[in-house]
Amino acid sequence: MTSREKALPVLIAGGGIGGLTAALCLAEAGFETAVFEQAPEFGELGAGIQLSPNCSRVLHRLGLAPALEECAFLPQGTEFRNWKTSRVIGSSPLGRSVCEEYGAPYYHVHRGDLLRVLVEAARQRETIALHESARVESFTQKGGVVRVAVAGRTIEGDALIGADGIHSTVRAGLVGEEAASFTGNLAWRALVPASVLPPGMLNPVATVWWGPGRHFVCYYVRGGSLVNCVCVVEKVGWETESWTERGDYAELKADFAGWHEHVQILIDSMDRESLYKWALFDRPPMAKWGEGVVTLLGDACHPTLPFMAQGAAMAIEDAAVLACCLGTESAVGAGLRRYEDLRRERTAWVQARSRRNARVFHLRGPAALERDRAVRRSSGGVRDRLFRYDALTAVGQPSAEGD
Repeated sequence: MTSREKALPVLIAGGGIGGLTAALCLAEAGFETAVFEQAPEFGELGAGIQLSPNCSRVLHRLGLAPALEECAFLPQGTEFRNWKTSRVIGSSPLGRSVCEEYGAPYYHVHRGDLLRVLVEAARQRETIALHESARVESFTQKGGVVRVAVAGRTIEGDALIGADGIHSTVRAGLVGEEAASFTGNLAWRALVPASVLPPGMLNPVATVWWGPGRHFVCYYVRGGSLVNCVCVVEKVGWETESWTERGDYAELKADFAGWHEHVQILIDSMDRESLYKWALFDRPPMAKWGEGVVTLLGDACHPTLPFMAQGAAMAIEDAAVLACCLGTESAVGAGLRRYEDLRRERTAWVQARSRRNARVFHLRGPAALERDRAVRRSSGGVRDRLFRYDALTAVGQPSAEGD
């Protein structure tokens, strides 16, 4: 990354994982930034997240490895199991083998811990200004300068990055209001204290039980002291897209009635105060992400279903590529267009594969048996394509990745 002087800061709408990582990457490239978060404070409700090598290498380059190692969990692998018998359908190694092959680790981390690490790093940068209770309400641009309305003020910048999620205000300002599509899937999330589980019940891996019309995921976070659970069910009639909607324990228990004993133990051991549910929404890939000196990042332009564990990874990749492009192009608009060109194919591919997994995970009958045989024959090409990607050198790579 190279540095250059800018008369005005780069403005970032949204202080989540993507927005904060973008601010840090831009700081490395010599830019001043201002991050506007609509919530009263930077942070996120409790839930787990998986950080694969394609994004952890970016975080390490930012100097965050020591902080991540203090709070994250290093899984030894991933296991796919039958919903009723818990028979292993397929598995893939992680742990040391991933570090050796791809040059970066695979982490399980609590989202709140990752946000804390990013915020603390950002506060140490004089070139990053963090603003809380500051929602970007609208913007205009003229002559290479963008003006945003925030809490009754007008703030000018050399660029505006919309990292404000699937219901992005910046996206709406670019392309108009567009409703996201409900996928027919409802997700539950909860945390389980590892200390309450029977000793040895869970291996140090991400475990995914596949069943008809639903699946159940669990993995350790916070150094192994908590187990994060994500439970996805095909369901209609409830379409609230919110991370803060409380879930009903009895409904979750009924959704997974008859599933393996370990699933039942996890449900029975969940912290009822950390039980939430949300409807999963989706948008098709965008042909164009921005205009002039305004662009989008993360879920604002490519919301990704949680069936490849790549949503946060794509936002982190975006942040690194964006900073590289702005640091190497002489004009802001040209840098943003280069960023979009480099990212569209890959993010669209991840969106498509995640949608495909939403169907594959929930197959029934003979189709499920054929899926299980296919998993055992898998060569790992998708994994390699995900993990080997290096956002830090993407500017020197071709834009398109193919299908």
